[in-house]
Amino acid sequence: MMNIAQYLDSTYLKTPAQSGLSDEETLQKNKDLTQEAIDNGIFAVMIRPDYVAEIKKYIQERSSNVVVGTVIGFHEGTYSVDEKLSEASKAIADGADELDFVINYTAYQKGDLEVVKNEFVKCTQLCLQHHKIAKWIIEIAALADEQIADLTKNISNWAEENFSEEDLAKIFVKSSTGFYETAEGKPNGATFEGIKIMLDNAGKLPVKAAGGVRTPEDAEKMINLGVRRIGTSSALALIKNDSVSEGY
Repeated sequence: MMNIAQYLDSTYLKTPAQSGLSDEETLQKNKDLTQEAIDNGIFAVMIRPDYVAEIKKYIQERSSNVVVGTVIGFHEGTYSVDEKLSEASKAIADGADELDFVINYTAYQKGDLEVVKNEFVKCTQLCLQHHKIAKWIIEIAALADEQIADLTKNISNWAEENFSEEDLAKIFVKSSTGFYETAEGKPNGATFEGIKIMLDNAGKLPVKAAGGVRTPEDAEKMINLGVRRIGTSSALALIKNDSVSEGY
């Protein structure tokens, strides 16, 4: 059996308002997620920016190597570049190791490629200057197959044009937020078909499959396809060889 824990970003991204919990209860949820990652060799936790400082401290106090990831411009991606840079700068100052930006896919759909390119270059540059990983969520459930291919290829081209060869391994293309509302029960996370399109067009950039990975077998299949990371709210179930019926 493959050790899939090293590929997992264990994720909790609900706000207190979305979950009906208090701020303190939400912080405890984040701490529980982190302890689970520490205990089970899970690579990273992916949390909201508000909790990064506390969780970074929690990990350091336990002398753990678990990576802290957070989300920027989440979940719609329509924040301005200045708003994304401001949010990212604070997350970096708070101790985030990896930043998952929601790309402005709405601007992309409207044909505003310069808007999308500008935020990609500036925000990625900020991350690399601080030795952080940048991941770009393209929200494949909102895009047609041709758009998934085209946007992924554009990101790959912009990365190669603006950053060094060694930096490319630190720039991911990621499938989904898990918060996009689809019609008629269609999947809103990673699908094998969507991920294959991303992998075929990502060039030298690594790909992260987020959401929709329900079984250990699915996780292994994603990894064997070439995915470098998997985002899931059910990391423990996956590594304990349990199927996941719902969740991100």
